[in-house]
Amino acid sequence: MVRVGIIGGAGYTGGEAIRILLNHPEAELVFVHSNSNAGNRLCDVHVDLLGETDMRFTGELRTDVDALLLCVGHGDARKFLEATPLPDSVRVIDLSQDFRLSASSSIGGRRFVYGLPEMNRERIRSARNIANPGCFATCLQLGMLPLAAAGLLRSDVHVTALTGSTGAGQKLAPTSHFSQRVNNLSVYKAFTHQHLNEIGESVRSLMPSFSGEIDFVPYRGDFARGIIASIYTDCDLSEERARKLYEDYYADAALTDRKSTRLNSSHTDISRMPSSA
Repeated sequence: MVRVGIIGGAGYTGGEAIRILLNHPEAELVFVHSNSNAGNRLCDVHVDLLGETDMRFTGELRTDVDALLLCVGHGDARKFLEATPLPDSVRVIDLSQDFRLSASSSIGGRRFVYGLPEMNRERIRSARNIANPGCFATCLQLGMLPLAAAGLLRSDVHVTALTGSTGAGQKLAPTSHFSQRVNNLSVYKAFTHQHLNEIGESVRSLMPSFSGEIDFVPYRGDFARGIIASIYTDCDLSEERARKLYEDYYADAALTDRKSTRLNSSHTDISRMPSSA
């Protein structure tokens, strides 16, 4: 039984982690930390947990765990680890973007492994610190990595992708209001989204010669969760050869649903189960 604690359990990613761990047969959720909700029941914040647990948030950090999930905002995970000494025995899984890139993957004696199992499965098995990939980054890489691994990304890659509102977190902003998003689509961070950095690093780790651009236009959708992406690039593979390339690459990928894969000469759809938050 793996003993797990959560830092920052009041947000959307914290709530999802709580639900998974409470129902995991090989995990024990030891504590859920929240500065803003210390003393409150988990189900007072995550109402879908009503009847599932009587656990309460705590404001005290415990280190008598095997693993610690950092479900805090971007920039806050690094600050937490700088200010909080942890025993070497505690494994850390960070859900922010603080340690995803190679240049920023270390802090103190900890070095983080990029946690995309479809690319780093064996490294993740032995890792003591894992940087969880971004949501868009997970989705887009699944469409590109088989081509990169085969050295077949020979031109620019063009992406349009639609994401749900929970990806923006709980903090209220003008673009997250119900009346702003309902029955509406809107572009944001066109060609400049922060996940492009980790996508590019992963692609070039498999295909160092890739010199094209990844032109990414993200859209806000009028739904809560999930991502759908359309990815296209020049490729001379037949549909049959392309399908086999993707099926072979994901043959041992437990979280990737290959049955729903649809391929043609210019379009790739890969679904991943469960989806990344």
